[in-house]
Amino acid sequence: MVGGGQLARMTHEAGIPLGIKFKLLSDTPQDSAAQVVSEVVIGDYRDLDTLRDFARGCDVITFDHEHVPTEHLRALEADGIPVRPGPDALVHAQDKGVMRAKLDEIGAPSPRHRIVADPADAVAFAAEVGGFPIILKTVRGGYDGKGVWFVRTEKDARDPFLAGVPVLAEEKVDFARELAANIVRSPHGQAVAYPVVESRQVDGVCDTVIAPAPDLDDELAGQAQELALRIAKELGVVGHLAVELFETTDGRILVNELAMRPHNSGHWTQDGAVTSQFANHVRAVLDLPLGDPRPRATWTVMCNVLGGDYPDMYSAYLHCMARDPQLKIHMYGKDVKPGRKVGHVNTYGDDLDDVLERARHAAGYLRGTITE
Repeated sequence: MVGGGQLARMTHEAGIPLGIKFKLLSDTPQDSAAQVVSEVVIGDYRDLDTLRDFARGCDVITFDHEHVPTEHLRALEADGIPVRPGPDALVHAQDKGVMRAKLDEIGAPSPRHRIVADPADAVAFAAEVGGFPIILKTVRGGYDGKGVWFVRTEKDARDPFLAGVPVLAEEKVDFARELAANIVRSPHGQAVAYPVVESRQVDGVCDTVIAPAPDLDDELAGQAQELALRIAKELGVVGHLAVELFETTDGRILVNELAMRPHNSGHWTQDGAVTSQFANHVRAVLDLPLGDPRPRATWTVMCNVLGGDYPDMYSAYLHCMARDPQLKIHMYGKDVKPGRKVGHVNTYGDDLDDVLERARHAAGYLRGTITE
């Protein structure tokens, strides 16, 4: 697995019951997964020789992130190393311009968009879609709100172009909420779909995920799952695919982003689904039969734990575990820094208000924003 973050850490955990041996390419020995995987190579994933040395002896390569250069992945495939998802699929998660062009080609519903050359071109796009505000995004490298600008005026349109990289302009969608459709697909085409979830963001970072999305029309939920499955097939995805969606105020769904790896919107599956996203990702990249994606409980809620001014997480366990014996805490082994994702909690049950309250209380107490 290339990348040593929390996604690699949790994917490794899912492979342990199957006796899967993990080899990890990590930036530093302190990375989340590097703390728990036995065979760790420290190196730069952007260096082709490092990647080739790492890949020797591996049965398959998969990823914790989407930043490995596409041409490097093609070189690994030319060396005979299975790469899953492959570069022809993964480029659609790496490059937002490529993604939008492909989604247009296959008729997937998206916000109005185009690549813009400079601030004046962004202003012209705004006029095309009815005026400001608009959204500007760097086509590569953005995540968790980084590389994304909410542009209200012509002056605001200058900053995205300072880095000298292509910029994608999108209309600001009038949406009721954000959804995510998570699916897993194997090399021979077997695919499973998890319930569509509601994803709630704070400052561009996922804060809470509710599974399934409350009050979501059954027909619209089915459309979202079918869309995600179709995108995975058309793009040749192998492994986990998260399709982030807008539910518009007039009852449609539009594709916002794609992620081809285990995803924050699927963390609830660790404790709330028969087979987690991590376990199914392992099965998919090894071309094993996929597991049951159905939920175990009526409701499951995931809340991210962000770092605050309260670094002593361990003492907070006493309160959280005593207050809620059913609570599931997943910490990533990271140093606590304000605003950094350091873990998440999962709660489940039959009463959504109760499940939400339990998750929010635990996440808040671990962060230090709740003290009783």
